[in-house]
Amino acid sequence: MSRTSAITRFGRRALMVVLVLALILLLLPYLITPIYLFVRPVSTPMLWRWVTGARVERIWVPIEAVAPSLPRAVVAAEDGHFCRHHGIDLGEIREAIADARNGGALRGGSTITQQVAKNLFLWQGRSFVRKALELPLALWIDLVMPKRRILEIYLNIAAWGPDGEFGAEAGARRVFSKSARDVTAAEAALMAAMLPNPSRRNARRPGPGMRRLGQLYETRARAAALDACVRVR
Repeated sequence: MSRTSAITRFGRRALMVVLVLALILLLLPYLITPIYLFVRPVSTPMLWRWVTGARVERIWVPIEAVAPSLPRAVVAAEDGHFCRHHGIDLGEIREAIADARNGGALRGGSTITQQVAKNLFLWQGRSFVRKALELPLALWIDLVMPKRRILEIYLNIAAWGPDGEFGAEAGARRVFSKSARDVTAAEAALMAAMLPNPSRRNARRPGPGMRRLGQLYETRARAAALDACVRVR
């Protein structure tokens, strides 16, 4: 066998190995998702902080141990159609694309389920590759998990502070020095207003803009039809 033929065969085998490994990596989240019906997951940002030696504070609390105003406020702020879509909100995606085409600010249009998919299995930051992986994952998560579990996971993996605070319990203790079960409706709305940028937004010392958002989310939360898909007290 010539040297050229040997190199060609080796290259083909190496390519096949790479393709198989890539396929395994793509399928792994789909295989892991059903396990998270019973297991308390951690997010990729949490794992990254652990690997780099950064602080991580997360105290898992079941959704029934959280003040009912908090999941309502989070849905009102992050995903108003949570009970009506199947993991992705096509209307929001179309609006985000239209806004971008018209020169508006680029926004994600992500649902809570998409954010769960991203935080559990993908990386942070915006990219078309990540979004292409995120959309089918969100559909799968919505198919496999009930809405209540999806929201419970989100409440426990969302970043709620600038120094490794993850989940509603750690967030409530940081900003209000109380448990997530004891926050008021106004405090819950301010916590929901933190979610897009918890490194810069502080519910303990909200500025005028954040206070307006909190009032808006508190009003929306009163009308949130969460009992259609998530039983809250």
